[in-house]
Amino acid sequence: MDTTVKAQDTNGPVTTSTSPTAGLQPFLHDAVVTLYAPSFVISRADGQLDGGADGFYHGDGRALSHLTVTVESIALAPVGGGLRGADRADFRAILRGLGEVTPDPAVALNRRRTVAPGRLEESFEVANAGTRRVGFRLTVTAGTDLAPMERVKSGHVLDPVPARAEGAEGAEGGGLVWSRDGFAVRLVSEPAPDALEAPEGRLSYDVELDPGASWTVTLRCTAAYADGDQFPAAPADAVPWLGPALRSADRRFDQWLDQSVADADRLRLMDPRSAEGRADGVDQFLAAGAPWFLTLFGRDSLWAARMLLPLGTELAAGTLRTLARRQGAVADPATEEQPGKILHEVRRGTQNFTDTFAVPPVYYGTVDATPLWITLLHDAWRWGLAPEQVEELLPHTESALAWIRDQADAAGDGFLRYVDRTGRGLANQGWKDSGDAIRHRDGRLADPPIALCEVQAYAYEAARDGAALLRAFGRPGADAFEEWAEGLATRFRRRFWVEDAQGPYPAVALDRDGGPVDSVTSGFGHLLGTGLLNQEESAALAARLTGPGLDSGHGLRTLSNDSVGFNPYGYHIGSIWPHDTAIAVHGLVRAGFPDAAAPLAAGLLTASAGFAGRLPELFAGHGTAAGPH
Repeated sequence: MDTTVKAQDTNGPVTTSTSPTAGLQPFLHDAVVTLYAPSFVISRADGQLDGGADGFYHGDGRALSHLTVTVESIALAPVGGGLRGADRADFRAILRGLGEVTPDPAVALNRRRTVAPGRLEESFEVANAGTRRVGFRLTVTAGTDLAPMERVKSGHVLDPVPARAEGAEGAEGGGLVWSRDGFAVRLVSEPAPDALEAPEGRLSYDVELDPGASWTVTLRCTAAYADGDQFPAAPADAVPWLGPALRSADRRFDQWLDQSVADADRLRLMDPRSAEGRADGVDQFLAAGAPWFLTLFGRDSLWAARMLLPLGTELAAGTLRTLARRQGAVADPATEEQPGKILHEVRRGTQNFTDTFAVPPVYYGTVDATPLWITLLHDAWRWGLAPEQVEELLPHTESALAWIRDQADAAGDGFLRYVDRTGRGLANQGWKDSGDAIRHRDGRLADPPIALCEVQAYAYEAARDGAALLRAFGRPGADAFEEWAEGLATRFRRRFWVEDAQGPYPAVALDRDGGPVDSVTSGFGHLLGTGLLNQEESAALAARLTGPGLDSGHGLRTLSNDSVGFNPYGYHIGSIWPHDTAIAVHGLVRAGFPDAAAPLAAGLLTASAGFAGRLPELFAGHGTAAGPH
């Protein structure tokens, strides 16, 4: 079979590769990710940056794609290491055979990593615990393709950019430089290497160690854009929430909370536009996540702020204002912007994934961010957001409410729908936005325009929440939006509910022809607690969510395992998303079913231990019978 892959890239030359994985999105299941937005590092479990998605990234660009250490012909045997918080990691290896006189190891290499915004520091310490003097040559090889993020995600292999030698401060020939299209990267060594080979990017050190002695070299890599960061790191000392303190009898819970808080802290970004006229500091939001989504995402940033409301309203306020500044003002088919609409994502440039899939820098292709924005404002107000801060956002609320109503009216059936009108954007525009996510129970894909069940619930809740805000602040329209919400609930009850051998349930969506897309999905959890359902309907969904088809024991599967097309590894067709299960837990409790919520929460706790407290975006939906996660 011919596995040659050829691709076109507007940002630089592309290598023709015969690798069977070229052109495939890299796996990240064994990656170590250190994070300090807008920068992060992905490496192998042994600390090496060596192919695939490995690298030091800043913004939407890869600053380093390789950073490896070798010691002549001596084998490095990894013996431990991993994360130390969110932005630090260390890795330990033995230099096998070097200085050994017994079966005991004698010489060890400790690699320590720290990442900060636009900066990576790697130190390599070699310690001789043996009884002999040892000598060796240690070589660090650094390289980069300066690839834009979407090219890495798409699995494209770009030609390396040759390094230029640059004198390190205080030492001749101690640094390497790469640059292209306004993105510049510099690597400096302290002490300077004994030999520097550019453009290959090799730094070599001749080391001799007496028994009990050690030697250390530190590499510092900086990355910067000529026009600055699109969304800079938030000030380190301005965390917009109160630090939670947990005392529990379950150490897994403690570890999960500690790691989650540390990660959330390092996901903080700020809106540079917030400095315009604000006397109360910068507006902060949480980036959607590393590696692929370390930027502003409407849906993701809104959900994160909503989940953190018990710790304070400052993050919610910053997120709301950041998105409000970019709220749709005109109708632009190319970006899917519409008046009142809240955006999907913001990038430095157009993301060219394939010849037929490209996303503009500011993209509005999402159907759910707009109602979620309204609900976050309402919930933040209920949690104590200052009235004057709420009031300044009410014009944006009215625009968002009008968008929801007008889009539902435009659909002709009173439901909020989406369709990719560009032919190059996201085919699905809810949170399950992969192309095969919305399907019938027999495996057929739904035809757009599509009306998702959870989006109707978001719209219902947003209309009622928006009405409450309008009434509380003396603005007109509250009665009309409450009436609209009740009409939506009536239409939903009439059109979405279907039935199988287990009883009635809402279809995941309505398709182009208005027919129900009848697969059983985790979307049930998003309906609960929104007010869209009555008690009997909520009870039916609570039973479905806790049944074996959806509840894996580690969280909810996105698609029931008795559906045609179920794939435990599928992005939205069988995998488990922790945030999705968390929304269901919250909804079950709000709807009056805490006993049903408890096992789902316990499942996430069990899964967290399998990931050392850092739950990923998603993991396979095999279930407890297949192992820890």
